[in-house]
Amino acid sequence: MLGVTWTDPAARIAGAVEVRTKSATSGNWTPWVELETDLDGRTETGRSGVRGSTEPRWVGPSNGVEVRINAGGTVSARLPAGLRLDTVDPGRSGSPVAEPAAFAADLPAEDPTATPTAEPTDPVPVPSDPAAPGDGTEAPAEPTPAEPASPAPSEPASQEPTAPASPSPSASPSSSPAETLPPAPASTVPKPPIVSRAGWGADESISPEAPEYLDGVKAVFVHHTAGSNTYSCADSAAVVRSLYAYHVKSEKWKDIGYNFLVDKCGTVFEGRKGGVDRPVFGAHTYGFNRDSAGIAVIGTYTDAAAPGAVTTAVARVAAWKLGQYKGDPAGSTVLTAGATGSNYFGTKFTAGTKYPFSQISGHRDGFNTQCPGTALYGQLKSIRALAAGPVTGLAVKSVTGAGLSGTTYYTRSAVTVGWSASTPSAFVSRYELLVDGRSVATTAGTATSAPATLAIGSHKVQVRATHQSGKVTTSAAATVVAEQTAPTFPTKPNLALRTGTVDTTAVPLTLKWKAADTASLKEVRLTAPVARTYGPATTSASHTARSGAATTWSMKAYDQAGNTATASVAGTPVIVQESSATKTGSWTTRSSSSYLGGKSYSSTSKGASLSWTFTGRSVALVASRANTSGQAYVYVDGVKVSTVDLKSSTTKYRDALWTKSWSSSAKHTVRIVVVATSGRPTVTTDGIVYLK
Repeated sequence: MLGVTWTDPAARIAGAVEVRTKSATSGNWTPWVELETDLDGRTETGRSGVRGSTEPRWVGPSNGVEVRINAGGTVSARLPAGLRLDTVDPGRSGSPVAEPAAFAADLPAEDPTATPTAEPTDPVPVPSDPAAPGDGTEAPAEPTPAEPASPAPSEPASQEPTAPASPSPSASPSSSPAETLPPAPASTVPKPPIVSRAGWGADESISPEAPEYLDGVKAVFVHHTAGSNTYSCADSAAVVRSLYAYHVKSEKWKDIGYNFLVDKCGTVFEGRKGGVDRPVFGAHTYGFNRDSAGIAVIGTYTDAAAPGAVTTAVARVAAWKLGQYKGDPAGSTVLTAGATGSNYFGTKFTAGTKYPFSQISGHRDGFNTQCPGTALYGQLKSIRALAAGPVTGLAVKSVTGAGLSGTTYYTRSAVTVGWSASTPSAFVSRYELLVDGRSVATTAGTATSAPATLAIGSHKVQVRATHQSGKVTTSAAATVVAEQTAPTFPTKPNLALRTGTVDTTAVPLTLKWKAADTASLKEVRLTAPVARTYGPATTSASHTARSGAATTWSMKAYDQAGNTATASVAGTPVIVQESSATKTGSWTTRSSSSYLGGKSYSSTSKGASLSWTFTGRSVALVASRANTSGQAYVYVDGVKVSTVDLKSSTTKYRDALWTKSWSSSAKHTVRIVVVATSGRPTVTTDGIVYLK
């Protein structure tokens, strides 16, 4: 980690402080990066050696650094005295913190306010070896007057003066010995996981002073550290150690300024010592540190929105801390200014005067800074909503063990209801499953489903969520009908021959049925001889069956509740070739492998006939067809029923072109008679197929 510091904590640099570093891994130099300079260093002005500074920046393992100050063409820009670069090695957890390596700026000794070139093209090189000559161990120069400060463009972290500019209730807090520590009141909401100072490896020897305490916490200020967002969360503890060392060693503060820090993965770290559950007086929002706590998100959130893990963690800490003092994360409070100043929006503050604030505010609400960044500041509304409740986006998403038809679920009895909510589970105390307004199951806030057993009838099923604040949300109701009445087959399955190409292994037929249900039919499944599934409105399907083989067609109807009913029908297709017919008139035998059995009968003689007698419930006439084929009359049981035309633009063999079915099996006679159609008198037949 690195930053630039100078002697006078009230001074400002009228220019852009830019750095670039050399990666210790790749050896490559980074692009130039601007350090944020809107930090107000007047934190503890009564302390010896407190320095002004930029925000520190985490740069990762590096072995070279260059710094320049770009005045942007302002040739009259003045640099504060004692300007130097401070680099921080975070060391290892539990190890003593080394003094930051300090490298003095190369300015003429006789002119501490020397002006840099307007457009620097080459940076002033800075030694990367902390032990090199000019390491900044010289005594700092006397402070020089600062240029008047313009509205701050970036993200500071600072605290109010020890004594306010005018008498007010903002008098300095007391430092309590261990035996008189202020109470740690219980909060109205659960405490989130927090990595202790020992957990992130704080070297307590560098900040030996006892903490100071407030009377309570009325507001929480949210910050960002204005550093890199590309750090690994595995390095977060090292980043916190570096911030701690920078605040204490480089800026000469008594301790790290923030009360809590949150990394981009949502891990919460203890900040200033004194006990996370006590009202520790921090150094984070100049003028309004009294009666407040500061939460800093590690990284820069000017343009990039903070991840959900971050907003969740910030909301949890804020809700818990405010809950210790009966605060409302969505509410407002009044704070007394400890210093005269202004905020980002131009509001002027006078020391000793009271001003309204949201109980979860951004740093820019109390100080002239961009902190916590425009993007994160825009997320404060959702952070307040998360912290204050109620649970949002609650809805029933599924009812397992039930079928859905339209907007109604159907079940036999047992179901598992699933739900979802927009609010993270960390804020949910519990969920309850309601049936007709009565709680039938209670789960933890991390659950997303619960079982229920329903009585026969229609029910309204809802989910109720209790936020950690105690606020309750109830979802819209889902209608669930419990019923155990099985479907029926008003029309039992039945078979009939259909038109199409006939083969000994595949005789075309139609399977028909009709299923119904008193509640809601879901589907009908054919389970044998093949597996098929049909929708509730389907009542027929085309299939084929092997000639001469008895086949059972089994069906099962399902309703949405899971109730079932079965039905079946059996049938045997039988091919009767032309040679088995009773003939009248002249017929010629034709041979071809395309005919059934390799042969067929053909006639052009008017009145020539063939007849077959069979016992069955369906019959089909099989013929060969061509463009020159003629017509034939069809008689059933002595009654003319049809005139069939065998003409076809494409040649067809074994074509079932006429069918007739009955409701039950009986003895029937089918006879065909040649019409001898003019110009195309030929009739060629392969016989019949009947179903028994």
